[in-house]
Amino acid sequence: MIEPSDKVLVAVSGGKDSLGLWFALTQLGYEADGLYLDLGISPGGYSERSKEFAMQLSERIQRPLHIVKVADEMGKPVPDLAFASNREPCSACGAIKRYLFNKFAVENGYTVIATGHNLDDEAATLLGNVLRWQIGYLARQAPVLPERVLGVGGEQGKLVKRIKPFVRFTEKQVALFTILNRIPYIEQECPFAVGAASLFYKDLLNKIEERSPGTKWVFYSQFVEQIQPLLDEKFPELELRPCTRCGMPTTAEVCSVCRIKERANKLVAEVKP
Repeated sequence: MIEPSDKVLVAVSGGKDSLGLWFALTQLGYEADGLYLDLGISPGGYSERSKEFAMQLSERIQRPLHIVKVADEMGKPVPDLAFASNREPCSACGAIKRYLFNKFAVENGYTVIATGHNLDDEAATLLGNVLRWQIGYLARQAPVLPERVLGVGGEQGKLVKRIKPFVRFTEKQVALFTILNRIPYIEQECPFAVGAASLFYKDLLNKIEERSPGTKWVFYSQFVEQIQPLLDEKFPELELRPCTRCGMPTTAEVCSVCRIKERANKLVAEVKP
């Protein structure tokens, strides 16, 4: 997943998965830096508390932690942007985070973005995508997404390589790893994730796993090994183009994040007296 020449950026949220991953990579000898996105989620002090845990680990492992406020980059915090987007909060938040992680990596010379997605995350996402037969999402649910560079647009028009090193480990295994290594993390679920479909799918898969141990791994790994190559062959990746607003890669004329920003600005203009 990582070449010796790669400059690694870990997407750090303050939760067990991302902090555990950052710790593990540094213990393996990788000079990985962290990036924390301050989403501006205020209920329960969620964003501030999660940032504190990320800063604690940064100090412990003596690696830089970059902190970017979504409100500074987007004009508004994630709750406001999600409300204006007419999308599920987790969907809008995910799009914004992927955009800002890629933007930061490109602008600062990072060649790999590592995320803490575990087996439970990936199996639940796969189940949701299969139930709706979302081919586009299925085609890009690999543990490694290689770098993609546009023919035009220069360095800005690039999708940095993304990796998921924890994809073989269950959520319980990652939690045990962080506990054994005395890594404090935020245990509170994101307030906007309450009632999310992904949590429902995880619960279903856990019940199946109890009856048939190993099902999660077989479900996900066989999809990656047997089905994904067929999808790659039959459904090649859509051509990327620079967003006409920001220049970042997109399949449409205007990227989804710029559309979210425009809807948010329009909503503000409409409610002003």
